Amino acid sequence: MGDWKTTDGLPRRRRHRALSPLREHLRDTFWFAPTAALFLVFVVWSAATAADDAILTALRDAGDEDAVSDLLGIAEDAKTVVTTISAAMMTFIGVVFSISLVAVQMAAGQFSPRVVRIFVRSRITKATFAVFLATFVQSLLVLTSYDSQRDPALVASIPLVQSVLTLILVGLSVILFVMYVNSTLRLMRVAHVVDLITREALRVVANMPLGVSAETPVGTSSSTGPGSDPGPRPGSDLGPETARIAHHGRAGVLRDVDIARLVRMARQNGVVLRLVPRIGDFVVPGTPVFAVHGGPATKGPRALSFQVSVGAERTFHQDLGFGLRQLSDIALRALSPAVNDPTTAVQAVDRIVQFLSSVAQRPLGALLHRDKQGTVRLVQPVPDWTELVDLAFTEIRGCAVSSPQVTRRLLAGLDDLLGAVPEDRRAPLVRHRTLLTQAVERTVPEAADRAFALHPDRQGIG
Repeated sequence: MGDWKTTDGLPRRRRHRALSPLREHLRDTFWFAPTAALFLVFVVWSAATAADDAILTALRDAGDEDAVSDLLGIAEDAKTVVTTISAAMMTFIGVVFSISLVAVQMAAGQFSPRVVRIFVRSRITKATFAVFLATFVQSLLVLTSYDSQRDPALVASIPLVQSVLTLILVGLSVILFVMYVNSTLRLMRVAHVVDLITREALRVVANMPLGVSAETPVGTSSSTGPGSDPGPRPGSDLGPETARIAHHGRAGVLRDVDIARLVRMARQNGVVLRLVPRIGDFVVPGTPVFAVHGGPATKGPRALSFQVSVGAERTFHQDLGFGLRQLSDIALRALSPAVNDPTTAVQAVDRIVQFLSSVAQRPLGALLHRDKQGTVRLVQPVPDWTELVDLAFTEIRGCAVSSPQVTRRLLAGLDDLLGAVPEDRRAPLVRHRTLLTQAVERTVPEAADRAFALHPDRQGIG
């Protein structure tokens, strides 16, 4: 893709490349990596078996029975190790992952249930589980290759290469186990959790195509209420709406859409497609999913509905607000009377301010996905600036009044954002700052305590 210039004067950058959601969906599963590892171990074992047979055949062709006898002795010694590995590995897998699931459950209770997805998506977790299972299966396959015949002239198989491969897998399992324990322990640390969430949220921002549709000016709301669809605004160049395509399938959360295929289908039909619900909305059968603009209704509406992925929970793939939702949940859990951990809430606010700063200069409201000729083919609604600010601060502000550490950090964060955003984006920040100040003044009786709670401090109470 070539470079292009943004409409808001930002530096030129490479055009967004819409990826298929398949990779993200596989990352949200726990079965794919172990299954692929089991298939691969069968392939490698077959290759190792062929290598063992080739070595045995070459030694017999050379008439070197002494070498065959030596290899047979080495293989017999390795058999003891392989048998021990086979007996212990499955028990080891069960114990390790049982303890890990307890740790993940504790982290979910302390921070948010949505942090479990970090464990599920962890590459180290999947690699460790896959290699553990591969080592167990490999040891079983090696044991089936041992020949009961002890005569070097009559033995049909000497699994030497297979045994060495098993020992290599054991060594790899040990290394991955150390890395896995370190990764699981980090999952129980709030700083690491909020950092992972923020990095994924910023990755969504980085993958957004820069641009905004004419129907959703910067700084204005893209909807009139939750789940509403006001349609194109005056001055929109999408063309008249000619059809709407409803969702066919199970009810659930709209996780993502296949942008590349939708753009291609819209180009082939000469129309513009507009996604009606936002990513993260709950849809039921019959819910309008796509609006067709600028041409006749496309053929095969079911083909379009197949490009929509609906699941039980939200994902980061195309969901701009999901990161803020998780950070807000962590802060709210920390501010609850049962936990009472304002320092964790401050750490979440730190990352909220970081995320909002990253989108402070970006056009929001709708994403424009173009074909190779640069023509807009898909309009995807996303939260605008006001909605992101409300998502970030509304609930935290309501729970933080009695915690001066959090109110001080909120005020400092709002002040920092006020200095970083354009003039037309300051109104929601000023509103939240005013509401926070009024809430503290109503709740805190002592003037000195009010003054302390309303003093901006980036560390809360440093």
